[in-house]
Amino acid sequence: MSGHTSVSQHFSQSYQEARSKFLAAVEACRLDVQSQVHPMLGRDGETLAMDVVLDGPRDAKSLLIVSSACHGVEGFCGSGVQTLLLHDAAFRDAAAQAHVAVLYIHALNPYGFSWWRRTTHENVDLNRNFHDFSQPLPRNPDYDELAAALVPATWPPSAEVQAVTRHFLETRGADALQAAISGGQYDYPEGIFYGGHNPTWSHTTLRHVLQDHATRCERLGWIDLHTGLGPIGVGERIFACRDDAAALQRARAWWGAEVTSIYDGSSSSAPLQGLMWHTAYQECAQAEYTGIALEYGTLPILQMMDALRADQWAENHPDAPAAQLAQIKRQTRDAFYIDTDEWKSRIAEQALDAALGGVRGLART
Repeated sequence: MSGHTSVSQHFSQSYQEARSKFLAAVEACRLDVQSQVHPMLGRDGETLAMDVVLDGPRDAKSLLIVSSACHGVEGFCGSGVQTLLLHDAAFRDAAAQAHVAVLYIHALNPYGFSWWRRTTHENVDLNRNFHDFSQPLPRNPDYDELAAALVPATWPPSAEVQAVTRHFLETRGADALQAAISGGQYDYPEGIFYGGHNPTWSHTTLRHVLQDHATRCERLGWIDLHTGLGPIGVGERIFACRDDAAALQRARAWWGAEVTSIYDGSSSSAPLQGLMWHTAYQECAQAEYTGIALEYGTLPILQMMDALRADQWAENHPDAPAAQLAQIKRQTRDAFYIDTDEWKSRIAEQALDAALGGVRGLART
């Protein structure tokens, strides 16, 4: 890495700019792109797409997936990382020498990326949407208790509304509050962390991508890029597999002993339901799978949650004053993207280290 400025040039101020930079990097590498076009348009009237690029042979025995924007607005970070990796000749050479193909999935949720929302156009949290919808969906009684206070009728919330969440925090603790809010819920379509009642467009499209690109490999690694949790600029490596001791041992061998897990409480993330990486087992059953979510810290968790609450309120009240809606939208983006050269440089350094760790792990296996 040659300084903050050279790193920052790979990051963007809009989805349209991010996609243009990513596609330009793909073209410079003389790679092909498969664009899965979204049915909606972006906030500037632009085409939205999940863009898929394979760097390496289709029949590679080892495949590393690097994906961005599962939670749309978090794509400002993830897209920058993907573009930077494509421009990094040393990384590409290391992967080629190790016989590891790299599959870039750019903008899993392009709608949320463009519109500065964490959710899909169905208002669904994509990383809570991977269920067998023919079966009963999970219940979240703690969210039931908080639902009306989390997204109230007016914004900013009244003192009485805030007292509800404050009481829950004081009596049950911060971990219980985080789990109640972020664990996933399936009963409030106009609430936050809603997992939906059907597979979203992004859900279905991702399955098709995996069926096309990840059913020939013997070993599969996955780095899914996220922002929002943890100390600012620190990339937590969160185990993203089943609760399996052998897979956790592999992940820590590849990415370091600091890999955390939702299963043992070491992660900043609460236990979650309907997680996206379940598709690796379902669509790529032939492969030994090892994955992490690389989660970069931005704001303190309660500030981040308040930004999501405000964003959902704004979505539910499109007739609110334009200035208020614009302020909330900017607040949402700033909660998941720290637009400074220093933050981007830290993100890039850790992402490159993780990507190389994935390559070395797949080669070693």
